[in-house]
Amino acid sequence: MNLKLIVAILIIATVPATAQTPNNATKSHAQKVFKIISEDQAKTRTYCDMAKLFGQLEEADGKKDTPKTGVLYRKLNELAKKLAPEYAALTSRLPNIDRNSQDGQEISSTFEALDKLCAQ
Repeated sequence: MNLKLIVAILIIATVPATAQTPNNATKSHAQKVFKIISEDQAKTRTYCDMAKLFGQLEEADGKKDTPKTGVLYRKLNELAKKLAPEYAALTSRLPNIDRNSQDGQEISSTFEALDKLCAQ
């Protein structure tokens, strides 16, 4: 999960967030993103495709396969553009969240719930 979060942040940082929102992500932001993605089959599929690419990225990173890593980052970036701007805004604010705080744990739980949609 840590690598996924880091990669998401790096990818989403290249996608402009259109929403003007505070610097910190909250449980309500995460719930809004979950609702947007889970209620739209195309966005759910895009999120799941990103999750698969994250797995491939972890593998390529472990093998120090830099060319493949670059290709995977570009694919992830393209997919990220298809998700809601709220997703980009949420993930861009994740570095400001204490992962051990209540909000941090609830946001993490929301991402886990999104991951479960991919298993269905």
